[in-house]
Amino acid sequence: MRLAARDAAGRKMNSLEQAEDLKAFERRLTEYVSCLQPATGRWRMILIVVSVCTATGAWNWLIDPDTQKVSFFSSLWNHPFFTISCITLIALFFAGIHKRVVAPSIIAARCRTVLAEYNMSCDDTGKLILKPRPNSKTFA
Repeated sequence: MRLAARDAAGRKMNSLEQAEDLKAFERRLTEYVSCLQPATGRWRMILIVVSVCTATGAWNWLIDPDTQKVSFFSSLWNHPFFTISCITLIALFFAGIHKRVVAPSIIAARCRTVLAEYNMSCDDTGKLILKPRPNSKTFA
């Protein structure tokens, strides 16, 4: 049994209207994903820079012979670069940077989940992928 597509008012839609709706949805989805890309790139760069700074500071902190001789807090006080970069990295994760660097992927994954019910999918840029209809003979 095939159900007819209906619009918001409950009227039956012809295939031309359905195609226009799909095109409009695809345009909006690609627009939204592409608008997220510049901010995502900036957040990725910030995360990379702070991570490299933390790793460099940690290396200097670990190879310092005085680190083993003094208390932990004194050791952190003697290495302010590592301490500040580590605190910054922790603050960024509490602020949700791990979600911001993958925001377009999250949006695409959620859209794929919803679109799967309609035999469709989308790529990471928001372009729709129409899948072939399941053959009713294979289910009978």
